[in-house]
Amino acid sequence: MSVQALTVADCMVPARLTVTPDTTIPQAVEKMLNAKLIGAPVVDENQRVVGYISEQDCLRYMISDSYYDDQRELVRDVMKHEVLFAEPSMSIVDMAQLMCGNKPKKYPVCENGRLIGVINRTHVITALLKATSHK
Repeated sequence: MSVQALTVADCMVPARLTVTPDTTIPQAVEKMLNAKLIGAPVVDENQRVVGYISEQDCLRYMISDSYYDDQRELVRDVMKHEVLFAEPSMSIVDMAQLMCGNKPKKYPVCENGRLIGVINRTHVITALLKATSHK
C-alpha cells in the first residue's frame, strides 16, 4: 500500500486502557503503571472521549497530595479537557505532520465522538517505514 493511501484506521490499535472521570488519581496511576502506559483517554459511559490523563497530570497531583494526605481527587479534576484526537479516515501523512510539531505523542482515534482506538508516533513511523521500504 502506498503512503498516500494509508489512513489512521490502517495503523491504529485498540485502546488498552481507558479511565472514567470518576476514577481516583491513585487508581488511574495504578492502572497506567500496570498497563505500562504514560496516559489514557478518559471516557464517559457511552465511550465518548471527554478528556485525557497523563503521568504528568498525575505526578503534579501526587506531589501536592503528599503534603495533604488526601487521595480523593478524581481524574476529572486534573485531566486535560481539550483533547486532540484523530479520525480513522485521516491520512497517515497528515497524522505524521501533526505529530512533528509540539503535539502529543499519542492520540485517541474517535468516530462520531466515540473512542475506537489509539495511534502513537511508533505506529505512524512503523507504517511509513513499511510503506516506503517496498519501493
